[in-house]
Amino acid sequence: MNVISLSALDLSIAAGLVLAVALLQWRMRLGNTRSLLIAGTRTVVQLLLLGLVLKIVFAASDIFWISAMAMVMLVAAGREVMVRQKRRFVGSWGFLLGTSSMFVSAFSITLLALLVIVQPEPWYLPQYSIPLLGMLLGNTLNGITLGLDNLTRNVWEQKAVLEGRLALGEAWTHAISDIRRDSIRVGMIPIINAMSVAGLVSLPGMMTGQIMAGAPPLEAVKYQILIMFLIAAGTGMGTITAIIIGCRRLFDERERLRLDRLQ
Repeated sequence: MNVISLSALDLSIAAGLVLAVALLQWRMRLGNTRSLLIAGTRTVVQLLLLGLVLKIVFAASDIFWISAMAMVMLVAAGREVMVRQKRRFVGSWGFLLGTSSMFVSAFSITLLALLVIVQPEPWYLPQYSIPLLGMLLGNTLNGITLGLDNLTRNVWEQKAVLEGRLALGEAWTHAISDIRRDSIRVGMIPIINAMSVAGLVSLPGMMTGQIMAGAPPLEAVKYQILIMFLIAAGTGMGTITAIIIGCRRLFDERERLRLDRLQ
């Protein structure tokens, strides 16, 4: 494949555009200039480290190192879900809820794709397993984060309504049903939008990368369709799991609303 190498100057030009946006936001006093600069710095450091790690993992092609890397990715994703919540669950629940939901969804979908659909030899070949898991974790993370944030924020704001419905004799499952449905819907919005405009408004990242690397366009399209469907399934499973468990956590065994479990 004919890949055009990028120099440090090429990347510096792109970084300059981000710095220009940061300066503009600072002049407008938007309050997120620091976050943008930190995110940009993290992108450079994390991706450079990832490149070095992947070089070692690809060379070794050992299931132990692949599993270790997958666990690190899962833990990092779980932490991001926790810190992005305005009203997060108290204690280890804030971390475990997102992590366990992503483990159930992203890992199961990745295994299905590797063992049944793609079928590389061996099945854990890092060239396929790591990128698949990374794309599923990243997109599932977005859905779970949005869904949980919507859930906890609305429960906090609608405390009086929920307690009123409980006082009238409604079961907790029925009292919170509207918020639960809306939270799942919000969590699914990013992937639904991405699927709706794929090929019409946007060229998805994986397909673009393959085409730029010289892969036949139709082959790149087939892989992108596969990835979009896997992401949709993983996001749906992960978001539904997280919201259902999160809803249950907000009520005790006597069906009382427990906002003390949020911070």
